[in-house]
Amino acid sequence: MFKIKKKDITRIIITSIILVLAITMVMPFVWMISASFKVEADVFKFPIQWIPEKWNAISNYSTVWGSEYNFGLYYLNSIKVTLLTTLFQVIVSATAGFAFAKIDFKYKNIIFLVLLATMMIPEQVTIVPTFMILNKLNLYDTHAGIILICSFSIFGIFFLRQYMSTIPDSLIDAAKIDGANYFTIFYRIILPISKPAISTLVILKFVWTWNDYQHPLIFLSSRKLFTIQLGMKSFVTDYTADYALLMAAAVSAIIPLIIIFIIGQKNVIKGITGGAVKG
Repeated sequence: MFKIKKKDITRIIITSIILVLAITMVMPFVWMISASFKVEADVFKFPIQWIPEKWNAISNYSTVWGSEYNFGLYYLNSIKVTLLTTLFQVIVSATAGFAFAKIDFKYKNIIFLVLLATMMIPEQVTIVPTFMILNKLNLYDTHAGIILICSFSIFGIFFLRQYMSTIPDSLIDAAKIDGANYFTIFYRIILPISKPAISTLVILKFVWTWNDYQHPLIFLSSRKLFTIQLGMKSFVTDYTADYALLMAAAVSAIIPLIIIFIIGQKNVIKGITGGAVKG
């Protein structure tokens, strides 16, 4: 007679719990997509109509992307700010992480500890001085100001520094013997091996910047410069919100996040399998 092992029972229970949690997390996203296809009157019908009786998808999405709400402009603004911020963040974090991990200079550990200590300061505390600095530099109400303040992250430096510290010093010593300078070592050795960590940082920074509401709200005042998170407020009137349009806008806004996650996840897996050090 077939017997089920105790290990198999435990695995089935754990898998079932994970499946239930996964369904619970996916259901709001499915409801958002379903609501974006409905007429406004059917959005909050109970029980939930997962498949709309009256389809209004074409009207909802054409209204969202029409000229009335400038959603396309906000979309382009978010793409511009997010891509440039992510690019500069990776450059700054990778170079600083390499310096702290593999270059010996005076007071290196002290400087690194001071940087780590700043992570304990709540970001909200620095809003006022940051506003004053941007205003003095004439960068308030500009995309350049948003990109500047979001391109530096202690977490990114710490994350890549920790990863680069695991790279054997023998590789760097061998490159130095061959006459390579620090730039060559960084570009040809450190970056390829650090691809998994860099890909992970790209995913995190892209998602954080794309979903950022606080910085654009405080440091942008011109509607033509609004990012997509501020643009979503356009679907909320003085009396009520058009949730069908709001859900259509939210579905459109989440597409880049899904794309960058799929691309980034592939790069992480490829980097892990291809970045091993061979003896």
